[in-house]
Amino acid sequence: MNSGGIIALEDRHNSGVYSKQPLVLVRGEGARVWDAEGKEYIDCVGGHGVANVGHANPAVIQAVTEQVRRLMICPNGFYNDRRAQLLAELTRIAPSGLERAFLCNSGAEAVETALKFARLSTGRTKVVAAMRGFHGRTFGALSATWRRQYRQPFEPLLPGFTFVPYNRLERMQQAVDEETAAVILEVVQGEGGIIPGDGEYLRGVQALCRERGALFIVDEVQTGFGRTGRMFACQHYDLQPDLMCVAKAIAGGLPMGAVLIGSRVGNLPQKVHGTTFGGNPLACAAALATIGYIEAEKLPQRAAKLGARLMDGLKAIPSPRVREVRGLGLMVGVELKEPSAPHLAALAERGVLALSAGATVMRFLPPLVIGTEEVDRVVQQVAAVLEI
Repeated sequence: MNSGGIIALEDRHNSGVYSKQPLVLVRGEGARVWDAEGKEYIDCVGGHGVANVGHANPAVIQAVTEQVRRLMICPNGFYNDRRAQLLAELTRIAPSGLERAFLCNSGAEAVETALKFARLSTGRTKVVAAMRGFHGRTFGALSATWRRQYRQPFEPLLPGFTFVPYNRLERMQQAVDEETAAVILEVVQGEGGIIPGDGEYLRGVQALCRERGALFIVDEVQTGFGRTGRMFACQHYDLQPDLMCVAKAIAGGLPMGAVLIGSRVGNLPQKVHGTTFGGNPLACAAALATIGYIEAEKLPQRAAKLGARLMDGLKAIPSPRVREVRGLGLMVGVELKEPSAPHLAALAERGVLALSAGATVMRFLPPLVIGTEEVDRVVQQVAAVLEI
């Protein structure tokens, strides 16, 4: 079946909720993907930040192949070797103080879990989030998500959520009170436009939560597992969150999420939360291989080095269309003075895939295995489309 037939078949039967580029991707390797017609692309979408270890990573393939022959599902009512190993690995690589974890299936599930645990642990109901923040589209996660177009069709959402400007500690001080269960923040706002948090601000929010009895939830769904130049973005600023949400890159491309849990979260009674597929042996095996590969290949350090190269190259583009280039590691945004969509389409025509982060930002989330020549090629093609 050719591309036209595949597109027609998918359009006929899918839900219609996704805006799609007219490309049929059928194969990937490393930082590259190929469409049904055989055209090659440098992938700076990376599954929206999932493919940190690259497409078709051999270590992940081997782990999944071996595990699928052994055991694919083991309910959480039983113990499992792969699950136990992954729980130990996650708490080993996490910021200090996060000694427990709840395993789930996605970023939104991780956020839902963290919000429930915060309310349960504190006995409070209010949550403070940031303007331009994105935490998912299920009801709890959506209640903490800023963008009106996501929220409005489903209101009323959960009560008790307040939004304050990002990187403005004085506004956070005004919002957090004795009824606040948690503050939830991204270290780098992804969907909101690739906006890095200021270290002094983030440490100030953490101290404020400690002072006023609220829990500090850090959303590392997009920034985790080496993306920003450290295993987790909060480690740039020595943060010690009470709850940390991870997903996307955790299992090398398989659906998985987790919430890391600190000591300020009290004992969690049995049956207050659960999941059928969370922590299944197959996903756990993939995650173990992913973490092992990230550490063995020093991908956080690679992301720091190549991210600096990418940002320097983009900053050097002499285009009046560019307002700002910003990011952390290989999480990079180019804010334009005009809509980004036409330029993203032109970039795809030139063999580079990237995505938006709001109406005017071009977002780059390549696999961390991307090569120097590929980074330079991305810069060249961005320069070319911005000159058109």
